Amino acid sequence: MPMNTLASILNRSALQHLTRDGALLFLTRFARLFSYGALSVVLVFYLTGLGLSESQTGILLTLTLLGDTLVSLFLTTQADRIGRRRMLITGAILMVGAGLIFASTNNFLFLVVAGTIGVISPSGNEVGPFLSIEQAALSQVIPARQRTAVFAWYTLIGAVATAAGSLFAGLLTQRLQQAEVTPVGSERAIILVYAALGFLLTLLFSRLSSAAEAHRDAGGSTTVKGSLGIGSSRAVVLRLSGLFALDAFGGGFVVQSFAAYWFYLRFGVNPATLGGIFFGANVFAGVSALVASRLASRFGLVKTMVYTHLPSNILLILVPLMPNLSLAILVLLLRFSISQMDVPTRQSYTMAIVRAEERSAAAGITGVARTTGAALAPVFAGLLFARPSLINLPFFIAGALKIAYDLLLYRAFVRLQPPEEVE
Repeated sequence: MPMNTLASILNRSALQHLTRDGALLFLTRFARLFSYGALSVVLVFYLTGLGLSESQTGILLTLTLLGDTLVSLFLTTQADRIGRRRMLITGAILMVGAGLIFASTNNFLFLVVAGTIGVISPSGNEVGPFLSIEQAALSQVIPARQRTAVFAWYTLIGAVATAAGSLFAGLLTQRLQQAEVTPVGSERAIILVYAALGFLLTLLFSRLSSAAEAHRDAGGSTTVKGSLGIGSSRAVVLRLSGLFALDAFGGGFVVQSFAAYWFYLRFGVNPATLGGIFFGANVFAGVSALVASRLASRFGLVKTMVYTHLPSNILLILVPLMPNLSLAILVLLLRFSISQMDVPTRQSYTMAIVRAEERSAAAGITGVARTTGAALAPVFAGLLFARPSLINLPFFIAGALKIAYDLLLYRAFVRLQPPEEVE
């Protein structure tokens, strides 16, 4: 493939439109996801090494996710009113505090308080207010027509950072233990790195300019009304939130840990092989996000979301129907090669159809809806995986729910085009 054609497909030119604020937000995205990826590798081992039981660890992680959701909802819905930079700095400070407390005590109550109020990512995924506010700020400092392409690169940067953080944590803990540091001590080092990167984020967020803030009127205040930070966009945001929650609820039946467990139960795949399978799957997913922007420029955001997501969900249903491991892996990789094309397009569409001063709140509310939907499904998936005869059912349920989401989204929003598609 000629290099100019490849560059066109990957939309590298979109990065030329990044301002200083945009570059800073890409850097904060990388630093944050690196820390999340590193923490996710050692957190459960560290907590059990401190003496917490498995049930206590589970309770702690559940409360951590619940606390992160509530913190995110509050900070994101107030960010456009109080200031995006202030809320990002607040989130980074909460990240530092949680990391330092986790590194310095084994008291269960203190850990619960720190995990609930602070910002801790037990899964390696985005938590806290950062993603929603950064999306709003990025939309503010780049041309509308380049928004989807920039979001695609933003998605890829996060995937690469998470993988790099996971690799870093594994190598550092191994090296420290070879130097006769205790396992808990080596894992505590990662916790301290997490806190240090939170401090770095505080410094980086403080360098953002006023251009990343929501537009203000002549009196210096925003025009946002309501406790949730949304006014005229309320109806659209709530409809999107309901649909995104449905999509995430479906996806929660086949989160990566459950999918890996299915491969183990069905084909006896060992952990090392599973790691290779899902590393490849996530690489495909990250790269696919770049292609999405090219499709969106031709077909539109909503159609790209649906046209790529729908076949990926059909492939999801086909995975457990494959007769052998090779075909199951092939179908899974095909599914991942298109499954994430809706991520940058979904984010871009949300930013496009709400008022500029309501973007942080809109991203925060829809993000919380997705988090809540995803958190509910594993309870039911676990019950299904407990019965050998039902282990394929989560794939069928997930695919059916996500297909329903695609059809409902298309029906509700295909005629609501973002401004850049109308022009």
